[in-house]
Amino acid sequence: MKGDITMTVKEYLSRACRLDAHINAKLDQLMSLRELANKATSTLSAVPPSGTRNVHKMENVIIDIVSLENEINADIDALVDIKRKIGEIIKTVENPKYQLLLELRYLCFKKWEEIAVIMDYSVDNIYKMHRKALEEVKIPESLQ
Repeated sequence: MKGDITMTVKEYLSRACRLDAHINAKLDQLMSLRELANKATSTLSAVPPSGTRNVHKMENVIIDIVSLENEINADIDALVDIKRKIGEIIKTVENPKYQLLLELRYLCFKKWEEIAVIMDYSVDNIYKMHRKALEEVKIPESLQ
């Protein structure tokens, strides 16, 4: 049963990292759309194109860009809110070492090896500390 609770806590704390990854993927998509828009404008020439062409293509790309930017902004707002809630939960853990480990992992998205270096422990010790830290985390019913 304890493993189930720990997994739930871990999943809850990992929400920010997952949302951050989604934001980064959307930023990559946005960069791609902007490159597409640049290509579309650079292909304009004095020679009329042969056949029919979509005169609204650039307009559609711009609409897609604005729409994706709005999604990203909403996701960033949600990420800030989730990180605030996770930060509040982490502060309830009494052990300062556990707090630091949880902050580095779930708010700064550090890798285990990076956390080990920062905290001056072996990776194996960081894993053990992490398990113990998760056992101390209490997620209020109102946040679940």
